Amino acid sequence: MTDPKTTTEMESAQASNAPKPAGASHLFVDLIVCVIIPTLILKYTSGDDRLGPTYALIVALSLPAAVGLWGFISEKKIGFVPALGFISILLTGGIGILKLPKEYIAYKEALIPGIIALATILSTYTKKPLVRLFLFNDTILDTEKVEHHLKSNGRTTEFDSMLRNATWMLASSFVLSSILNFLLAKWIVVSESGTDAFNSELGTMNLYSYPVIVVPCMVITIFTMIYVFKNIGRLTGLKIEDIVRQ
Repeated sequence: MTDPKTTTEMESAQASNAPKPAGASHLFVDLIVCVIIPTLILKYTSGDDRLGPTYALIVALSLPAAVGLWGFISEKKIGFVPALGFISILLTGGIGILKLPKEYIAYKEALIPGIIALATILSTYTKKPLVRLFLFNDTILDTEKVEHHLKSNGRTTEFDSMLRNATWMLASSFVLSSILNFLLAKWIVVSESGTDAFNSELGTMNLYSYPVIVVPCMVITIFTMIYVFKNIGRLTGLKIEDIVRQ
């Protein structure tokens, strides 16, 4: 007869040795630190009687920059998206501090998602397509189980074809983001860079960007995820609850 204590210890050991998915990002905290607080700093401390336009911009940009740097230090690698985000911060700060033409903001806002869209498409010709980073990774799915069943069923080629389709769908969300970013920046940022009004408009643009840009792009991304999950189930015979990380 098996000792209950021994059984419990064995189960604990198995649980501790089981592979654990990467932790989900603290989206709520990131939203507060990287968007809401910088926006409030830009809108309410840019006056000459407070921090002034230049210092308010530096302080506001330092928060998302610090978050990106911490992510780099903790993960010991340069992530593609964090790197682009850091570049975006530097470009925004440079435009404001160097007092470059305000039109540069619209170009910069369109540039970052445009680069991601292009990189997503080009990555399909490499061994590590970005669609795997965004949608088919160990954080979301039990990729080892999926790949095992794909090979067993002889459906790997069909799966790769499906991922290519998903890549174009995902890239379209970044193209849409690029267009909407450009239009939103042209509409809101009308003051010359380096001024109190310019910083306030940057803050307003950041607030509007979530309902105007993030929501439609999120709809496309969710649709793409459903497409990927549905086809994984069709090709492997697995149910969604069998492959999604809990």
